[in-house]
Order: sequence, then structure tokens, then C-alpha cells
Amino acid sequence: MFGHNRSVRSAEEVLAKEFDDRRTRLTGLAYRLTGSIADSEDVVRETRMRLTGLDGAERAGIDDLGAWLNRTAGALAVERARTASVRRKHYVGPWLPEPIVLEHGSPEPPGAFGVVAGAADVRMAAFRLIQQLSPEHRTALVLHDVFGIGFDEIAAMLECSVDAARRNATRARHTVQRADPPERVPAQQQHEVIRALLAALSDEDQWAVARALHPRATVYGDSDGKARSALRPVSGRERVARFLLGLMRKYAPSALTSTRPVLVNGDPGLLLPGSPEGTPSERAAARRVVGFAVRDGRAAEIHDIVNPDKLRRVPL
Repeated sequence: MFGHNRSVRSAEEVLAKEFDDRRTRLTGLAYRLTGSIADSEDVVRETRMRLTGLDGAERAGIDDLGAWLNRTAGALAVERARTASVRRKHYVGPWLPEPIVLEHGSPEPPGAFGVVAGAADVRMAAFRLIQQLSPEHRTALVLHDVFGIGFDEIAAMLECSVDAARRNATRARHTVQRADPPERVPAQQQHEVIRALLAALSDEDQWAVARALHPRATVYGDSDGKARSALRPVSGRERVARFLLGLMRKYAPSALTSTRPVLVNGDPGLLLPGSPEGTPSERAAARRVVGFAVRDGRAAEIHDIVNPDKLRRVPL
């Protein structure tokens, strides 16, 4: 009898298992809508609390658990995205999504965020564009094109008509397509581009730095005014080369030698741990994560994330 009882899982255990099976999908949905790891974790946690808070009759009334979870998480994420959109108006300099940073070559299996980071639309070059869309345009695009959710459900989340939801997705899609973000390239190719750029910076060779950059290269610095970086995007091969060399000259020589290879939203990038204690403040380098996008074998985008609020969850 006792063995039989142990083999029978409670309804709560079954529900927990079904939720955990969908955790990665919900994490991806929330991260794409909010651009924030912290907000994504809160959305997933709140979605589970709402599920477990249903009584037996309410649970029995759910015909499709996956659809119910998508609707619930989507509505929570939209609310957070709208709130964040208002806060961003006071952000100092460019705003980039909170990066998913993983140790390069780690033998550990990826968690939910690690799986999400492998998706092509979450690579930083495309993801920063998606996050620049209005919450309404972003929600319609992501939920329809990535998650296959119908415009009737999207309209209910956004409290608009079905036609308006469809127009939001169309406009968002055209905006991203016109921007033409660099595609993801093989990791080995990106490593080679990063190595060439680092070597040129170490040698303070402006010509070699420029040669490692795409003609339309751009640096996007995310600091919120809390550390040194570009307060506006810096574009053009020569301007980017001068900016990078100028930034490096402000720091102690150890700033480049202590870099660690990491994955930034699924692509090879760098972690600069910052200057050791005792470095004079005017020469001290802040901890930063640097992502890259490659086009035609050269660095086309550099994402310099130095806002300490966005590096709290960097596990290294």
C-alpha cells in the first residue's frame, strides 16, 4: 500500500512538472519582451504563483496549459516592458539589453537562459533593435513570429483590436529588416576577429585597429553615466578606432591582458574584470562585458556594457 502511495504523484507534483517542462519557453518569452534577466525571472516566478494559486475547479477549466501560461507570462511581461519604457527616457546614453553572459566552453549544461541565448533573434545585434521597439510593437512581433501566438490573443494582451496587433507586428518586422543587423557567424570566425582587434589595440596600432573593423562599424556603450563609455553611438571605422584607442589609453596596461573569453547572448565576447585594488582612480578600468557582431570578416558592432546594474548576474 505504501509503495503504491509513493508511486502516485500528487496533483501539485504533476502541475510542477508540467510547469518546469515549459520554464525555458516562458523564460525566453519574458526575456524577449523585457530585455531584462531580473524582470524575466520575476515574470516566470509570478506566473508559477498564479498557477499554483488556482483552485481545483479553476485548474480543471484550463483546456491548454501551455496557452494559459503564455497568456499569463505575456501579460506580466508586457506590464513590465511598459514600465521600463518610461524609465528609459531618463537613461544616460544608449540602452542595451541586460546580457546573458556564460563562461565559454563550460562543461555545465546550460540553464534556461543559456538555451534562450542560443536563439538567433537573441544575438545582441538583433536583440538591441527589438528592444528599441515600442512595447506594443515588440510584443506583437515576438509573440507572433517567435512563439506562433495568434493575433487575437496578442490583441487581448495589448488591449487593442486584432487589426492593430497585426499592424504592430508588420511595422516592427519592417523596422528590424530595414536595420539589417549582422547575422550570427561561426564562433571560430568571431574569435579570430576579436583576437585581431585585441592585438591591434595592445600594439596601439591605429591602422591595424581600423583594418579589424567594418567600414560601418559602430560602438554602443551602455553605462547609464556610471562608468566610462560612449554616451552616444560612435560610427565609422576611423572614429571607432580612435575611440577604442583613446579609451584604452585612459586605463592601466593590465586592462587588456586580463580579459576572459565569454559568450554574450550566445556569441563570443569578452569579460574585462576591472582594475585591481590600488589602481589610481583616474587609471582604473570598470568591470565590463563586451559583445561583438561580425560582418564580412570584420567587427561591425561592439556592445560595451559597463553599467554595473546590468553585470550583477554575470557569474564570473
